[in-house]
Amino acid sequence: MEPPVVGRLAPSPTGRLHLGHARSFLLAWWSARSRGGSVVLRIDDLDGTRVKPGAVALVLKDLEWLGLDWDGEPLMQTARTAAHAEALDLLVARGLAYACVCTRKEIEEAASAPHAGGDETVYPGTCRGRFSSRAAAREATGRQAALRLRVEPGDVRFEDALRGPQAFDVARTAGDFVVARKDGVAAYQLATPIDDAYQGVTEVVRGDDLLPSAARQQLVGDALGLTVPLQAHVSLVHAADGHRLAKRAGSLSLEELRSAGVSPERVARWVAESAGLSGTERPRPAKDWLEGFTMERVPRLPVVLPADPVSRL
Repeated sequence: MEPPVVGRLAPSPTGRLHLGHARSFLLAWWSARSRGGSVVLRIDDLDGTRVKPGAVALVLKDLEWLGLDWDGEPLMQTARTAAHAEALDLLVARGLAYACVCTRKEIEEAASAPHAGGDETVYPGTCRGRFSSRAAAREATGRQAALRLRVEPGDVRFEDALRGPQAFDVARTAGDFVVARKDGVAAYQLATPIDDAYQGVTEVVRGDDLLPSAARQQLVGDALGLTVPLQAHVSLVHAADGHRLAKRAGSLSLEELRSAGVSPERVARWVAESAGLSGTERPRPAKDWLEGFTMERVPRLPVVLPADPVSRL
């Protein structure tokens, strides 16, 4: 008998949710609920400098407007800081993480640190073996230290429910990556697998831009002896001009759609159509698309919005 499915929704309160978020969250919800599973909600609010005042309430409003529900109370990730700190101490004690005082500029200027693609630069290992602790690093340099996970060469392999077998050589593409910022707050790559394990999550559905993060979170999970959930990385949603939807780009939000008279049933119908479901001739509530949903039917190609989504959804 298969263990019960536990899916999760993990929005960040850093701005309004847009159609890309709506698609990912609906697919995650459908995947779990269609198999009689539960869904937990976590608010990923660790990045305090980017959290917007009142954004948590707005995120909950958007999710409820979409017709999504969850089991139990929402978990604020900031309530888990003690557990994150305990895990960091364990990694340092085992020699699996170390203090790093390098600045971004110093890393970029290192001759052996070529860009791995995008905005990321491979960490050259400058501080490996240099300090015994963060306190020792601060005493020796006068700088606050981040913590980095030791990453050994070789592929990190996992099976993605949509993308199939995956292999990432994290040592080559990122190097030893940050698991705690210089202010002591746990990084996304550390907090996510720890909190997924705490909430009993068995599957994670999210955008395919986070595929590299899955490999890093696998490394963190292995280092801490955690079971990492099954992964399913869905295609991102792009505007008609080809640019991916993003909060920082001011993409059309669910609030704007709501104000323009777009119903949640129309949004659910559009997501259902993009997920390869049949019977999409008329709008229906999110719960009405559970029957017949399977992750295997979801297309792998990027999803492109019409030029006028308000009238075309």
